[in-house]
Amino acid sequence: MAGIAGIVVIRIYHRSARLTEVKVSVPQLSELTFVVDGNESRNVARQLFVETVTRVATQPLKDDEGLTREALTSLYGLFATTRDTLKSSRPSVPAPGGLTVEHLAITMLNQELRPFLSKWHPRLREFEQARPDATEADWPENAVCRAELREAQRRIHAYAMGFAKPAGVREPEAMASAVP
Repeated sequence: MAGIAGIVVIRIYHRSARLTEVKVSVPQLSELTFVVDGNESRNVARQLFVETVTRVATQPLKDDEGLTREALTSLYGLFATTRDTLKSSRPSVPAPGGLTVEHLAITMLNQELRPFLSKWHPRLREFEQARPDATEADWPENAVCRAELREAQRRIHAYAMGFAKPAGVREPEAMASAVP
């Protein structure tokens, strides 16, 4: 009985832990091939897809809508959530020559979110501290920040679509409105 139960468990594990190779095109990195190894990686990819497409990271923010401060806070929240999701999940096992969902996520953090936030958070904070009664409309760099946000949104959108593939999201473009 124990032997039969062991065989059943091993077969179930092998079915759920199959490696799947996925190719994703990401700005600045061209095409990446990475590996999804089992349900945990799919769940991580799904969580990161949902977090990314439900924030200002990919959702349009017109010049006359919302607040730049709130956009930066949302981007920082995406950074923190992505990092926490990666820290709390088991590491993927890459296949030879393949990258992992973690690699895609960390690349998004270090190539897109960190540089944008490192540039704009201090600049806005400096303005807010120097002119506490002013509005963001008075910030001389507001338009430039928002223009760079739109560029970052386009690039982050590609990462979101990259997360959608290993997560098995059907019609991810329909779920995430396209960035203008």
